[in-house]
Amino acid sequence: MVSMALVESGWLPASFLAPLHILSFSTLLGTELYQSFVMVKVCYQALPRSAFTTLQKRVFPIYFRIQTLLVFLTAATIPPYGPLTLRESKSNWIPFTVAGVTALLNLAIYGPRTRQVMIDRIHQETRDGRKANDPAEQLSEDMTNLNRAFSRTHAMSIHINLISIGAMIWWGWKLALRLDVKL
Repeated sequence: MVSMALVESGWLPASFLAPLHILSFSTLLGTELYQSFVMVKVCYQALPRSAFTTLQKRVFPIYFRIQTLLVFLTAATIPPYGPLTLRESKSNWIPFTVAGVTALLNLAIYGPRTRQVMIDRIHQETRDGRKANDPAEQLSEDMTNLNRAFSRTHAMSIHINLISIGAMIWWGWKLALRLDVKL
């Protein structure tokens, strides 16, 4: 962690933290928005379901790691004192707490659960000789249970990701209000 003494001594000036903060914040928000609203939609429309599933189970663990790292890097580079700046106001630390918790939940719990259920459904498709998205009356009880489990974990992951995006938009709004713009 960056200490106020390092900043005040000139070793780590606020003028160094500010550009790092803007770069990490913009990378975080851009990554969240691009992955969530562009790449998933394009891949879903362009790829066969099995290729889409294979791609998603490889991409999302990386995305959740990057998201988590960038949330903490963004919080660590808030000018003028890095993470110590968060103590100035509750409205400073709330968006980072929300984004950090939600990113960690997807990284450690809901991302892995969703990935595992996706894999389990592929294996169940092989056993049943039917696709997970076949009509419900044609599915085995095991596949029906896996579909329910996938719906729950996937929905949680999506909603948690949206909460994280919302928290970072909140921070971006607060950050923009701090800009001194002369018209």
